[in-house]
Amino acid sequence: MQRGLLYAVGAYVLWGVSPVFWKGLASVPAVDALGHRALWTFVLVVVIHLARRSWRDVWDAAASPRIVALEAVAALLIGVNWLTWVWAMNADRVLEGSLGYFINPLVSVFLGVVFLGESLRRAQWVAVGLAAAGVVWLTVDVGTLPWVSLVLGFSFGFYGLLKKKIDRPPLDGLAIEVSLLLLPAVAFLAIRAVTGAGVMGPATPGVSLLLVASGAFTAVPLLLFAGATRRVPLSVIGIVQYLSPTLNFMLGLVVYDEPLDRRRLVGYMIIWLAVAVFATDGYMAVRRPVRRQARL
Repeated sequence: MQRGLLYAVGAYVLWGVSPVFWKGLASVPAVDALGHRALWTFVLVVVIHLARRSWRDVWDAAASPRIVALEAVAALLIGVNWLTWVWAMNADRVLEGSLGYFINPLVSVFLGVVFLGESLRRAQWVAVGLAAAGVVWLTVDVGTLPWVSLVLGFSFGFYGLLKKKIDRPPLDGLAIEVSLLLLPAVAFLAIRAVTGAGVMGPATPGVSLLLVASGAFTAVPLLLFAGATRRVPLSVIGIVQYLSPTLNFMLGLVVYDEPLDRRRLVGYMIIWLAVAVFATDGYMAVRRPVRRQARL
C-alpha cells in the first residue's frame, strides 16, 4: 500500500503543479497545444504498449463497436477538458480551473444518481446542494458564471462515467482515445504548418521541447494514478485527490497573484464546505465496517 500511496501522491502532485508547465506554453494558442498534446501522448502510449507487448489488449478492446463508440465520446470529452484547462491556465484563470476539480467528485456522485441509479446518503446530498449553492452564488452575486469550472468538472465527470461503463484498463482506453484524436490533431497541425502558423520548429526550441514533453506530462500521471488504484483503497484516493486542486489554487493565488475578492471567496468557501462534508462522509462510511469487524 505504501508504494500505491506514493503513486497517488505523485499523480496528484503532477496534476497540481501542471499550471507551471502549461504557462510555459503561454505563447502557444490553446488549440495548437491540444493538437500537440494529443500527438505526443499518442507517441508515448505507443512506445509504452510496445515495451509492454500489450497492443493485443488494445486491439481486442477496439474490436467491440460498443467500446469504440463509447471511447469516441470519451475522446471528445477529454479533448474538451484538455482544451479548456490549457486555455484557462494561459488566460490567468488558474483559480477558476482549480474550482472545477474541487467540484468534480460532487459532479461524479450526482451523475451516478442520474445515470446509474445510485443512491446518496444524506450527507452526500447536503454536499451536492452546497456545491450547487456555491455555483449559484458565484453566478448571481459575483455576476459571472464560472463556466471554466463547470466545463472542467462536468467534462471529467462524464468522462469518468463513460470509463466506468467501458471497464477497461486505463492505458488501453487512453490508447484508443488518443488514436481517435490523432487524425484531426495531425490534420490541424499540418494545416497550421503549411499556412506558416505552426508553433513548433528550430526558431522556438524551448517551446518545441515543451510541446513534445506534453505527451509525458499527460501520460505519466495517468499511469501513476492507474498504479495507485490497484494498490490502495478508493477511500484513500478520494482524500488524496484534493491535493491537486489545492496546489492549483495555491499557485493561482500566491504565485500568479490572481485576484480573489471577498464576494468570490464566499462562493469558494461554500464549495469548500461541500467538499469537506463530502470527504468526511466518505471517510466515515469506510470506517464504519472496520469498526464493526473490530467489535466482532
